[in-house]
Amino acid sequence: MTELVFLKLGGSLITEKNRRFAIRREVLTRLATEIAAARAAWPELQLVIGHGSGSFGHVAAQEHGFDPARGHSSPGGFAAISAAAAALNAIVRACLLDARIPAISLPPSASAIVENGTIVDLALAPYERLLAWGAVPLTYGDVTVCADRTNGSILSTEAVFHYLATHLNPNRLILLGQVEGVYAADPRMQRGLPPVIPEITPGNWEKVQAVLGGSHGADVTGGMRGKVAEMLALARAVPGLTIRVASGMRPGLVEQLLLNRAPSAGTAIHA
Repeated sequence: MTELVFLKLGGSLITEKNRRFAIRREVLTRLATEIAAARAAWPELQLVIGHGSGSFGHVAAQEHGFDPARGHSSPGGFAAISAAAAALNAIVRACLLDARIPAISLPPSASAIVENGTIVDLALAPYERLLAWGAVPLTYGDVTVCADRTNGSILSTEAVFHYLATHLNPNRLILLGQVEGVYAADPRMQRGLPPVIPEITPGNWEKVQAVLGGSHGADVTGGMRGKVAEMLALARAVPGLTIRVASGMRPGLVEQLLLNRAPSAGTAIHA
């Protein structure tokens, strides 16, 4: 049976977010191997893969004075952020290709238009045709132009996934990071790790967001609180969508998640 899954490789998972332009190559190579194994075990599995910008795009954004509220008025700084995000994407794509995953990069900056912080247009046909062909569209957190002002903005992978999901209707969405899921307290304020919240719904969101922290490294797209809020909104917008936040650091888990064999791993987000 065919199933469409969106998979995000978090920036904190595939890069060292506190070190400039530092890749976790061993982790990325292992993830690619596990994704390839899942595709081999389930040939009907369709994938859209996205990745965060980690110590590439986020660090470049900070270095060039990007303001999340006002955007970026400098074409030179904007171009530098774009180049950093694309450089990481090239590394991710190479690792996927080495694992014989037919990944084809689709940069959001090539077609996305944002108005009031929300994507109002993004080319869908390339995703649809690549999926029908058996290829794997690869996207990422990127810069974008704005319809309502004469400067640029930055799109998180979650924002791109949100737009794509409302049009492509995936069955599942998996967000992989360093952590085991969404914690019940800010880990930076605890001795030892707090418990993982098993599920987040509109009913408990107000309580959950009060304890969520931001990001442990450079992040101009809102940290964990912003990511979970984006995903909860998406769960409301796409009926039946299951979203799971889990760890990409545990060997073998990514393959099991893709094959739908780890129903209790991490944190489930649903409406």
